[in-house]
Amino acid sequence: MYTEIIKIIEGGLNKDTQKVSNYARMLAENLAKGGDEKLSEKINSLLKNNKSQAVYLDQLVATPVDQETRLNIVDFVMPDDNQIDLVFSKQLENAIGQFVSMNAHQNALRSAGLDVNSSLLLYGPPGCGKTTIARYISKTLNLPLVVARLDSLVSSLLGNTSKNIRKVFEFAGKTPCILFLDEFDAIAKARDDQHELGELKRVINSLLQNIDEFTTNNILIAATNHHELLDKAIWRRFNHIIEIGLPGKDEIPDLLDLYFKNYECEFLADGKKIDKVVSLLEGLSPANIRSIAQNTIAKNIISAKKSISFEDFIFQIFLFNQHGAYNQEQLINFLNTQGVAQTAISELCNISIRQVRNVLK
Repeated sequence: MYTEIIKIIEGGLNKDTQKVSNYARMLAENLAKGGDEKLSEKINSLLKNNKSQAVYLDQLVATPVDQETRLNIVDFVMPDDNQIDLVFSKQLENAIGQFVSMNAHQNALRSAGLDVNSSLLLYGPPGCGKTTIARYISKTLNLPLVVARLDSLVSSLLGNTSKNIRKVFEFAGKTPCILFLDEFDAIAKARDDQHELGELKRVINSLLQNIDEFTTNNILIAATNHHELLDKAIWRRFNHIIEIGLPGKDEIPDLLDLYFKNYECEFLADGKKIDKVVSLLEGLSPANIRSIAQNTIAKNIISAKKSISFEDFIFQIFLFNQHGAYNQEQLINFLNTQGVAQTAISELCNISIRQVRNVLK
């Protein structure tokens, strides 16, 4: 209850009734879970009598906007009711689980006198699941996600960029939530970069100050595809840092099981074929593999096929890797190299077996 009480006091001192009511509701929920129904009901009764608005509906209406464009600079995303499937290595699952567990028990940790800095930096190639992890943590902790893409906060007037950053942190600080800063490298670049303006360095300093203030009693997640651009001072602001890499040989079959779970897929139980598929998919992100799977499913639905074959899938892998720039001879040789029968190659390429044999000669 430590965090909620601190936030209620902060809101009261600043005459911020919205912040007081938001955290009072969270306090009431936690009291009820802890068995103190009487005090929980009393708090809810006070809130009801005060005619305070619903916690999250207010946020959807009052999201901050950029002064120049008048566009929203954050998205307010409620915890997803749908199942969020994560396919990662055991080590990565443990790292994410540790962060979730620490935040789920932060009141107990603070009661024990520990300083809890709830900040997480996720970095790695695009399409590897950083946003999905943020959604998973939001769902697990049952807290809405305030999503701010830092590249969209950058204004042509850098003074407005600092104001936008401040608006985001002030907004997220008024309600129980997780602040998710995506495309983090857009602003958090190395301050010793000789190509950057002095004003941008002041923007970075503003970002650092806001992070320091916010993470004292709030949860912050940041994600970047370009960790090498981050200022050294940025790294020190995060207690938890997790690299999200490309899937390996052990994770790719699990991804295929996930993406094809609602379809009959004949090659998933064939060890030799799976090994070939895995070797072709190594180096691709989960988002890439998902696109290939969906393209295969779509083609099968259009062709009215009942099951997805090995040949169908590797055909789509070839198309994905070639970006549409290939000739028929390349396709035939690729399929043959993967052990596809000539009759199947003929069908996939819509040509005669004689033509297939002529190419392979």
